Amino acid sequence: MSTPELGLPMVVPAPGLPARVRIHEVGARDGLQNEKATVPTEVKAEFVRRLAEAGLTTIEATSFVHPKWVPQLADAEHLFPLVSDLEVALPVLVPNERGLDRALALGARRVAVFASATESFAKANLNRTVDEALAMFEPVVARAKAEDVHVRGYLSMCFGDPWEGAVPVPQVVRVCRALLDMGCDELSLGDTIGVATPGHVLALLTELTEHRVPTGALGVHFHDTYGQALSNTLAALQYGVTTVDASAGGLGGCPYAKSATGNLATEDLVWMLQGLGIDTGVDLARLVATSAWMAEQLGRPSPSRTVRALSHKDPKEQ
Repeated sequence: MSTPELGLPMVVPAPGLPARVRIHEVGARDGLQNEKATVPTEVKAEFVRRLAEAGLTTIEATSFVHPKWVPQLADAEHLFPLVSDLEVALPVLVPNERGLDRALALGARRVAVFASATESFAKANLNRTVDEALAMFEPVVARAKAEDVHVRGYLSMCFGDPWEGAVPVPQVVRVCRALLDMGCDELSLGDTIGVATPGHVLALLTELTEHRVPTGALGVHFHDTYGQALSNTLAALQYGVTTVDASAGGLGGCPYAKSATGNLATEDLVWMLQGLGIDTGVDLARLVATSAWMAEQLGRPSPSRTVRALSHKDPKEQ
């Protein structure tokens, strides 16, 4: 008998938390882009469809970067039409105007740009300085907004950088403010190498509020390198954030930051939120089945603790 059939997790709400959280599912893009082997397009499309059937309403589908840089997502033009009929939000990553052209040609209505809070990562990831990257994004965001397309701004290395170490909070705030000022609708604060702790999360959110960055425009994107992703997420929820990035099965890392391990697993997040009585709209059993299926396609066990726990029906096997 699986755990949900026993009425677990028991729902015990905590004060000061939102009633609902929107999960921004990144497994199909941020997760699969880090795979050594290229996943077949049909498998990716089936993955996205199963995620939608599990109740996820925002599923990042792919990335329109040059295939040279992310060969695992070179099939973006073939993949997007296979899933565009789904009645869910399907954001796609666009690094520049050419990427935006490709996305708009396929009817994408939600795009994302990918900035860095540090010079070292901007150089490694975009081959530009932080300010040069922002200048590159300005026409991309302006054109997207002119087409009434929703724009998300990702910001990497908000809490630490593998080359520079600690990242000053004001440095992060400056780039956040620049992304909002150029027209981004929302920002995702990335802990790319998973070094954040709850106090650091609250300090950044507080400083952002003081610089007129609306909490409602923020999402958080935590990696679980040091096992802190859920505790950091809870700190953000307590502050008022209601958008959380997560990856089904805990897939993903960052191809340009070797110390980055997997994203926060969507199943682990849903388990915690269900126990807190926070609505996500996600069917946990279907999500676990989807991630277990994807793990089979990849030929390895899922790193998600919740997937592992709920994939065993016989308690003796756990």
